[in-house]
Amino acid sequence: MGDSIDGSSSAAQSAQPDGQTETEAASGFFRRIIGVFNPSDDSETRMNADSAPVNGAPGIGNLRHMTVEDAAIPKADIVSVPATITKEELVHVFRDSGMTRLPVYEGTLDTPIGFVHLKDFALKHGFNGNGGRFSLKEMLRPLLFVPPSMPIGVLLQKMQAERRHMALVIDEYGGVDGLVTIEDLIEQVLGEIEDEHDIDEGQYWTQEKPGCYVALAKTPLEEFEAEIGQSLTDVDQVDEEEIDTLGGLVFMLLGRVPVRGEVIEHPAGPVIEVIEADPRRIKRLRVRLPEAVNG
Repeated sequence: MGDSIDGSSSAAQSAQPDGQTETEAASGFFRRIIGVFNPSDDSETRMNADSAPVNGAPGIGNLRHMTVEDAAIPKADIVSVPATITKEELVHVFRDSGMTRLPVYEGTLDTPIGFVHLKDFALKHGFNGNGGRFSLKEMLRPLLFVPPSMPIGVLLQKMQAERRHMALVIDEYGGVDGLVTIEDLIEQVLGEIEDEHDIDEGQYWTQEKPGCYVALAKTPLEEFEAEIGQSLTDVDQVDEEEIDTLGGLVFMLLGRVPVRGEVIEHPAGPVIEVIEADPRRIKRLRVRLPEAVNG
């Protein structure tokens, strides 16, 4: 559930190579998207929009052919908080999840009452949650609710018009079925958008502390094994001839795509935590070697 695009960012006024500001470039991007649904726009845009996506690849055609349920993360993966959460617990959730917006519910997630923005919390209490009377309900912002069958292009228009960055997907019975962000939608057109938390291009992993690594799922398995000095394929559950990446290793150990937050204990000792994933693929992992797990 990445949530890093913020139209109010001061960086949006920085100069672009063609002389446009980022704000102007973004506006042009949204105008082109809106043009997909406007029959008065040029034929080339309409032709590209009518082209069906190929093998799930990003492209402007996805705006018509994909629905919200295709891009949303499932309910089980939503990071949300109850209305009764304490200030200290909320700080902990913000830190652990890396999210800037968290849905708030009463009782269960099927009764959402709004969402809390990290910016609002930090302005009142500081990033460490110090000082001031804490009232979560006073900080709540309204949620956007959408059906799973809505085309993602229509939702993108709606989010841009209403200046919303997140929406809850509601099923036919009124329950929460998933969550989608504006970044999720744009990635269906442009491809994956990496943010400041992502690992630099060409660098597959970083070492958080001795024995603990954060790695991309596409990390070549042989390179990572050389880094940690341990084989991860010399176990019964794994056929090393069928996998090349760290994400492939996790998939083979489980037999399915894991959900975010899931922890996998490797038979050889390391513990692998799924930091980021969507229903289609694994993105980032945390690998703790035995010395870090037991230390």
